[in-house]
Amino acid sequence: MTRAFTLIELLVVIAIIAILAAILFPVFAVARESARSTACLSNVRQIGIALSMYVNDYDDCLPDRRDLKVATAQRPWAPTWPPSDPRCGWAAIVLQPYIKSTSLFVCPSGIGKFSNRRQVLESTPFGVTTYWMWRFDRPDNPVPLDNLWGKSSSAALSDLVTAGYPDSDSAIELLVDPYFPKTIPTVSGDMKGLTAHRGGRNRLFLDLHAKWMRDKIGRAHV
Repeated sequence: MTRAFTLIELLVVIAIIAILAAILFPVFAVARESARSTACLSNVRQIGIALSMYVNDYDDCLPDRRDLKVATAQRPWAPTWPPSDPRCGWAAIVLQPYIKSTSLFVCPSGIGKFSNRRQVLESTPFGVTTYWMWRFDRPDNPVPLDNLWGKSSSAALSDLVTAGYPDSDSAIELLVDPYFPKTIPTVSGDMKGLTAHRGGRNRLFLDLHAKWMRDKIGRAHV
């Protein structure tokens, strides 16, 4: 005769499944985020390669498309942070001939975490972008010392050093994941400390190497 499970036995089985789920779901979430961060770093590296190809084609100079920044720099989030427009829609347009897909300009984590943030997302004819490029954040004329429009790498580094930045092209960020510091009063309360990848960001530097670096102050938004 087949023996049926008692109510207590069923409850024990359900409890065990619930415990296993509570243990495994965070592990799966961490693994998923790690995969997204790796995919994001690959995007950033490929953007660096595309930028290198552009520079080789244009007399070793970085792009100067302030006209595209003028068209897209309306800062609908003013007067809150950031104080300028670091979005990189212009770069997706300029580098489009050098990349297979402008989806490279979309961080797999950032597209979800900052989906309603106008400070991050920027629309282009080829899709949206989620990265920031602080060294191309203003269309001012003349080009500010801390902006790199149309400059060679050597001229860019010289101007940045004059402006007080590190004397190393491996320390100057060209493209980064978005971040919202806790220490700046104009950052809205629900965004203070938010970063794309569990306390850190992927970054592309002036020498065109890319890596993930931990933020000193930040919190992941999963």
